[in-house]
Amino acid sequence: MEWRHILAFYHVAKLGSFTKAAEVLFKTQSALTQQIKALEDELGFPLLERIGKKKLKLTQAGEKFFVFAEEVINKYNAVMDEIAELKNLPKGRLRMAAPFTTLYHLFPNAIKQYTQLFPWVELTVLDRPQQKVIELVKNGEVDLGVAIESLVPKELTTIRWRKVETVLMVPPGHPLTETKEITVKEIAKYPLILPPKTIEYSNRIKLEKLFQEVGATYRIIMESSNVELTSLYVEMGLGISFATIVRKLPELRNRKLVFLPLKNIFKPDYIAVVVRKDKTLVSFEKAFLSILLNQD
Repeated sequence: MEWRHILAFYHVAKLGSFTKAAEVLFKTQSALTQQIKALEDELGFPLLERIGKKKLKLTQAGEKFFVFAEEVINKYNAVMDEIAELKNLPKGRLRMAAPFTTLYHLFPNAIKQYTQLFPWVELTVLDRPQQKVIELVKNGEVDLGVAIESLVPKELTTIRWRKVETVLMVPPGHPLTETKEITVKEIAKYPLILPPKTIEYSNRIKLEKLFQEVGATYRIIMESSNVELTSLYVEMGLGISFATIVRKLPELRNRKLVFLPLKNIFKPDYIAVVVRKDKTLVSFEKAFLSILLNQD
């Protein structure tokens, strides 16, 4: 079984396309087709089947071999990093993903310190919504992710980082600033700015479920996937919104906003670093984690 055949199958299966895999591997589609055919002949089972002109589907044997190929490739990358360390070769790769707000408010100092200490590490940082971060970690496309702990499935490992709480974001002088304990029904009286109703923004689904449970009628005046954009329009008085914040940090310092506690509605949560359970961190990956978790 040849390494190039495993790589060819893995990328075609993962990307669901011979065309995309050929671009990644810098090979022709015909070359990939021949390599996968050779692998299928060796195994004695078909691994891929075509549905229509463009869509590919893994066979049962293909699904099992994909798991094997992914594990082998991940272990190969880890071993090569460890060997480079043994040889004292300044070489490594670190891929990570986190939501925009986390990258904007909590990452800059850690990234700056890390790149100064490890300039030889090939660093890739992705700005992605929470659910996409989790998906990238699960699929092995990034080494580290950052997400709200309660959203992370048990199949992944989480390392707690910062305690967060959900608050209501309103402009100064808003009537709710005079309320001692805000209820869901009181919130529903005012126009709301919420994230899009998609699987990538699970908070929207949770919020709507809260309103439905108490039978509250509510109005969404704006959809925004970015807390910075949301804060601008809350400050303007267009509507009110929710935010998950770290209390110790000067969040959204340039906005005239009031953050009202909602401890009676939402439990505190944590921002966590997320890794695969089968992921073995090498020294330069552990170094970033240490810098991130220990910064003030």
